[in-house]
Parts: sequence; structure tokens; C-alpha cells
Amino acid sequence: MTSLRQRMIEDLKLRNRSPRTIQSYIAHVANFARHFGKSPELLGVEEIRQYQVYLVEQRKISWSTFNQAVCALRFFYRHTLGQDYSVEHIPFPRQPKRLPVVLSQTEVQRLLAAVRVYKLRVLLMTTYAAGLRLSEVIHLKPTDIDSQRMVIRVRQGKGQKDRYVMLSAKLLAELRHYWHLERPAVWLFPGKNREQPINVSVVQRVCHRAGREAGLTKPVNMRCLRHSFATHLLEAGTNIRIIQTLRGHSSVRTTQVYTSVSAQTVRATVSPFDALASLNNTDA
Repeated sequence: MTSLRQRMIEDLKLRNRSPRTIQSYIAHVANFARHFGKSPELLGVEEIRQYQVYLVEQRKISWSTFNQAVCALRFFYRHTLGQDYSVEHIPFPRQPKRLPVVLSQTEVQRLLAAVRVYKLRVLLMTTYAAGLRLSEVIHLKPTDIDSQRMVIRVRQGKGQKDRYVMLSAKLLAELRHYWHLERPAVWLFPGKNREQPINVSVVQRVCHRAGREAGLTKPVNMRCLRHSFATHLLEAGTNIRIIQTLRGHSSVRTTQVYTSVSAQTVRATVSPFDALASLNNTDA
């Protein structure tokens, strides 16, 4: 490991960035250096611009991945190299605003029924029932399930914050049955190596496959279950501030996107067309 890489890792740790963020940022800066075949401290504003063009026009990466690369480079130049001048010339792109994909409750039921492995079905149930991120659900421990208070403790979610979410009575029954079958010890949903949590890619593949086998036409992934959780709560009349807390959002503005995808909210709005006087049908 180079001293520069080690210094960036230390800078990230000092700012309490998650292990996943550290791994991602280091990889982005390494890819940037590899593209030019030089140490990144020898590269400047013009190389950063060229690299951004390369990512967009040749690699054609997603905007979320592009933004992550930009964040990594901005962090590296500002905090590790102390070059604020370079940071000012690393623009953030304007991301297209897309509404989240939301499943109906019937579609959620079909998706869960299509998961054949019981452990994985319970994992998806937990994700939907508590509105968890994938990284949060795979890092649950048996001790995080508090059946006395009927809550689930989410440790170090996004932003390195702990929070509690509700524990559904129906989910608790499934978790108890699952525990008697699997006897998980360290992790609630362990991988092949029971000392490690289940692999993220394994869960995503299972979710994609279940969506296809359930005959769902929407693009289904684990994030889709989390979006559905929030939308279904909103449609059931849950206060948006409570949804914000359960989702672990820092700002209610992030949560408000679900008012745009709630079918109940949309249907409850009367179209101005209904206020028009009836038109005579002139067609024979």
C-alpha cells in the first residue's frame, strides 16, 4: 500500500466514513490514477476534466456512480492533498430526477412467495417490514430483535447513526420460526462462512430472480422493497415525520418524494376536468 493511499484511508477514517465508503472512494481514486498511468498527486484540473468526459462518453457509467467518483476525487484533493483550488474545478453533474419504483402490496406478496430459500425469504420480509437498507438488514444480529419492546435496533445506518424501527408481530413469528431452524449466532443472516454476514450480491441476485419468477414487469431490487415500505405507510395515513424517522432520513425533503408515488395521494386529487360542464357528444 502506498503512503498516499494510506493517508487517504486515514483521512476518511478520521471523518468517520463507513468501511464501504472508504473502499469505494479508494477504488475511484485508484481508477483515476490507473487511467493516466501516474500517481494522482501528479494529476491536476485538466486530467480530472478529461477523466470525467471519459467516464460519461466512453464508460457510460450511471449518474450515481459518476457522482460517487466526483465525491471521491473532491475528498482526495481537498483533504488528502489540501488542494482546494482543484476541488473548485470538479463540478457535480445535474442528475436526472427519477421517481422510485414502488410495488403494490399484492406485488410484494408475489415477490416474497417466489423466494424459495426460507432464510432469504425471511431476509426480504424483514427488509420490507422494517424499511431497511440492504446494508442494514444483512448486518442485523439476533440481539437486535427486541421482542419485549417490539422494535428492531439498526446499528450504524447511513451517516453512522443508530435508530429503532418497528417490529411487526407477523415478522416476529417468522423470525422465531427461522431462528429455530437456522440457529444464527453472530449474524441474523449469515453467509456460507457463518462468521460473516450474507453477501450483498447474493441477496440482490435472489431478489432479481424472484421478481422475474413472480412475473413482475417492474424492475425489482432490494431498494424497491424499502421504497414500497415508505409508500405503503404514507398511503395508510402515517405521518411523514414518522416515516422520515423510520427510514433514517436526515431531512424530511428526502421523504417527501413518496408523496409523488403514492397512488392514494394522486387519486385523491380531483382533476379540473371534473369541474367542466358536460359536453354534448356530437359524434353520430
